[in-house]
Amino acid sequence: MVDLGELKPLFRDNNEAEYELDLRGLDMPHSVASTERMLERNRFRTSRSVRILIDAPDGEGGTSHFQPIGRLLLDARKEGILEQMSTLPPEDSLGFHIVTTGKPDAGEDETASDETADVSEPEGEDV
Repeated sequence: MVDLGELKPLFRDNNEAEYELDLRGLDMPHSVASTERMLERNRFRTSRSVRILIDAPDGEGGTSHFQPIGRLLLDARKEGILEQMSTLPPEDSLGFHIVTTGKPDAGEDETASDETADVSEPEGEDV
């Protein structure tokens, strides 16, 4: 079964972002937790661009994750965790495009050691 909150590298079919966080199909607590975990992990790595996808409102009065995730990202930008934040264009899926500030002195060696350390975690999310 595919974990819908997992980050997946984008391979040249989309130049907008290096990674994608797909939150579609997740409930609010899991969407918020996945976003917080992604932001925390990226504080210790080099700057990355991430496309965050969320479900569109269902049209039946259900709540969208757009506002809560947007507020979380705005708070992260105010704290200096994000360099850039914007909504995705209307022709794309509903969501956000962000660029993390990252750790300026994090080299590729530090990032690689972080990724190998995260392999043993059961969540498997690594951005």
